[in-house]
Amino acid sequence: MAGHSIPHFQNDGGHRVIEIGVKEFMCTGASIPFDHPHIFIDMGDDNEKVCSYCSTLYRYNPSLTATETIPPGCLFENKAA
Repeated sequence: MAGHSIPHFQNDGGHRVIEIGVKEFMCTGASIPFDHPHIFIDMGDDNEKVCSYCSTLYRYNPSLTATETIPPGCLFENKAA
């Protein structure tokens, strides 16, 4: 697979809030094999949205790029075996 056009985020650290620089994204829960179904989340006009699977609160931060997160390290990357 070549990669994702929509950023995917994970929460291996169990963070209550993850700030991201996009309003449309996928939540994976955690890294494989502990992930949940990868679901599309669209914040629309809101600046926060909670994942219905893992209850992570995602907060939009316009100063971040599409691949940056606060705390750092929450971008999901599918690593080849």
